[in-house]
Amino acid sequence: MKIIAAIFLVLYLYALAFGIFMTDLFRIPAPLIFCIPLIVFFKEKDNTEFIYWKILLLLAAAGFLYYVVGLSVLNGFAANIICIIVCALFFNHFVGTSKERFNYVVVVFFGLLTISCIVLVFDHFYEISQWRAMLMGERVMQSPSGIAVYQFNFGYQVAALTPFAFIYTCVFNKSLLAKGVVLAICLGFLFLCMQRSAFVAFIFCVVLFMLLYYRGRAVISLTLMALVCAGVYNYVLKDNLDSVENIITKNVHNDAAYNRGGLVEENLRIYIDYPFGLIFYGKSWGDVIYRDSVFSSGITSHNAYLMFFTYLGPFLGLGLLVGIYYKVGAICIRVMEFIRLKENAMLVCLCFSFMGVSINALSHNPWLIGADGPTIFLYFGILHLYWQQKYQAADSIVPEQSHAYA
Repeated sequence: MKIIAAIFLVLYLYALAFGIFMTDLFRIPAPLIFCIPLIVFFKEKDNTEFIYWKILLLLAAAGFLYYVVGLSVLNGFAANIICIIVCALFFNHFVGTSKERFNYVVVVFFGLLTISCIVLVFDHFYEISQWRAMLMGERVMQSPSGIAVYQFNFGYQVAALTPFAFIYTCVFNKSLLAKGVVLAICLGFLFLCMQRSAFVAFIFCVVLFMLLYYRGRAVISLTLMALVCAGVYNYVLKDNLDSVENIITKNVHNDAAYNRGGLVEENLRIYIDYPFGLIFYGKSWGDVIYRDSVFSSGITSHNAYLMFFTYLGPFLGLGLLVGIYYKVGAICIRVMEFIRLKENAMLVCLCFSFMGVSINALSHNPWLIGADGPTIFLYFGILHLYWQQKYQAADSIVPEQSHAYA
């Protein structure tokens, strides 16, 4: 039975991590096929009441207003809410109070993301589009990339994996050699994945972590890391990988008309024209961009949060975001305050990883409400691990006990 459970677990996390919902093979949503057996037949014995009602209501309300009322995309909303609800049920019923299950789930999930990054490396040097299509269950649209249809989908995977992996070696006191090797591998993935937003997210998370964790010593470490990286690029990578697509060549060839800053600027002008949100003016994105040459092709500003505010306005939009992110934000802040506590080590890794994918969403459309796989996994993972610590009366973040979210 354990083998069967492990198979369903890997398949569900595979579908979640890589955004597999319905394919030619699966005409029923893949998250339902693989997760329902886990929460029905293999749920954790010491199970408690469902603790995510309020959070799911907020996510459903935000998704409904944005996708159904704003974008008129009912099918997209239905798919997103299914993925979100299934993920909440997975943590609540399958993981439950078991720390062992939680740790195993985290290892499998980030192991899958690592495999996707290895596929990226091979995709640079070999023609493996057919293999990638087989792994995804549908045609891949962009290369080079990992197990993803588009390169920006893969960006969320590497934005989640790289901060988690490097910070893991620090908080769990791995050797200096292990830290250096993992850092080099992370930078290699970021160099080849051509996702500038993921690179910015990684740098921000690592710098912030090191300043909080190592304090004064971090300045010396960060300086040495910067010098080594600059030397490796100039004397090794620049000459030997000049013909390989990478983050530097993408930046050089980037079309200035579609840079993220310009898109955001144009989006802000539209927002100023409709300050209360497009849904209150009865407008859609197509109605307000017809005079704008930048958006004439139908693209957006590629900023998930700005688009959310553009449709829902500052009051409704901000209220929903505060309600959705308040708990996880408070956990992240509290964890940073007690960042050196051994009991918080895994929570530190997850919080900075979530920070990475959240920063990545500043330059792309998928995000939490859009049911991006790594984002919703990290969101519920942080909430659940925090709840486990409180449930088991662990003296790590807060002393009081609670079996449900307020």
